[in-house]
Amino acid sequence: MTKAVRGLPVLLAALLPGLAAPAVAQPVPLPWTGSWETAPSGTAAALPGAAVRNVVHLSVGGVAVRVRLSNRLGTRPLRLGAVTVALRRADGPDAVPGTLRTATFRGAPGTTVPPGTDAVTDPVPLSVPSAADLLVTVYTPGDSGPATYHRDAQQTSYLARAGAGRAADEDGGAYTVTTGRWYYVTGVDVRGSAAGSVVAFGDSLTDGNGSTPDTNRRWPDRLAQRLGGHQTGVLNAGVSGNRLLRDGTGPSALARLDADALDRAGVRALVVFEGINDIKGSPEASDPAAYADAYRTLVARAHARGIRVVGVTLTPWGGHPAWSAAREAVRLRVNAFIRGGGAFDAVADADAAVRDPADPARLLPAYDPGDHLHFNDTGMAAVADTVHRALTGGPAGTAPPVRSHITVRAASRH
Repeated sequence: MTKAVRGLPVLLAALLPGLAAPAVAQPVPLPWTGSWETAPSGTAAALPGAAVRNVVHLSVGGVAVRVRLSNRLGTRPLRLGAVTVALRRADGPDAVPGTLRTATFRGAPGTTVPPGTDAVTDPVPLSVPSAADLLVTVYTPGDSGPATYHRDAQQTSYLARAGAGRAADEDGGAYTVTTGRWYYVTGVDVRGSAAGSVVAFGDSLTDGNGSTPDTNRRWPDRLAQRLGGHQTGVLNAGVSGNRLLRDGTGPSALARLDADALDRAGVRALVVFEGINDIKGSPEASDPAAYADAYRTLVARAHARGIRVVGVTLTPWGGHPAWSAAREAVRLRVNAFIRGGGAFDAVADADAAVRDPADPARLLPAYDPGDHLHFNDTGMAAVADTVHRALTGGPAGTAPPVRSHITVRAASRH
């Protein structure tokens, strides 16, 4: 049985009554919306005395920013000596002159973050446009133990090993070391007129493996471009190696759902694209009922927050060394549930979008970077198109009318 569910613009308006005209003539503060995210994936050795200049790519803009710093996976208190933000100049570690700002924590220039927790800066007055690169520089004066980080950034960031006083440098000359990881920073919110955000929740397929580094061609980045006319943020909560049912690379999807998705600013929709690592991992999970229960749990927890959920079918991986006919049978049964089990508010059929019609167990060669599992830039665009249609009910790259509807299966409330 199906029912009509409003497309994203109308859905966002329904869930964001604060954006409607106020009943009284008092000014209404602009809301905070998530503009960029990365999910902690593990820990690396601390960088005492260093300043890390993380490069992050915003989805939507605003008139102020605030930054989330994480010690979620650390084991000792994290001392933050200085944190700055600035618009990035060109392609390196230089800041656009006049845009560098010092972030504070309850008015102080630094703070200590207990293990297992995050810290959020005070609002930083800085106008940032959509699709801007932001420099988030973090100086750690001492050894705070294992550093919470995101391993596979697909983005070059920069490091000044002698970092004292360097967080405030507009010139990036001191940042002579490059890294492909994001250290400590896990989110940037913007204050502005954005209509809310969409969280892309998944594994390496969402994290961006297979796409061209330093080009922002992961499928969530492409989705942000397609949703630009809706002023909707897109947050990438993908973790390479992550699993739906058990901890592995980072906490399981079920364990990290709140911190990486539901608790983020302005979330209105959740896109779930996770499960292939459970099928191909060790120990493998071969009972489709376990996946169904996990998806229902994710949806129920999101619905309890007023967040709608799009399920994404698991994509082919024939030709990968871990593939087997038995594991393929599990994938097909899990996909049958995603499509027809009634758990999700909408379904994005990425499997149908990227498979080879001549061999449906494999990716279309034009989308395969060579490992038969991930997507190249063209494949990422195809997934983004599919998710965009599921969210809006319109063709990729178009903005549906305000009164548009999409027809999807009724959501299970189990």
